[in-house]
Amino acid sequence: MASPKNKVSKMRKRQRVAQLEKAIVAEVQPCPECGAMKQPHRACTKCGMYKGRKVLAV
Repeated sequence: MASPKNKVSKMRKRQRVAQLEKAIVAEVQPCPECGAMKQPHRACTKCGMYKGRKVLAV
């Protein structure tokens, strides 16, 4: 297994993590049922619908 050659600084580590979080937060779209903003390919947290059927008890 590969091991790190040098220490990764706090700043470099935090910059890498920030890029991952940015991509997740930016992708939102309105729910076709209730109009609330939700992430794509996820059940709506407001109405519990996914692909036209109820999957969560809200």
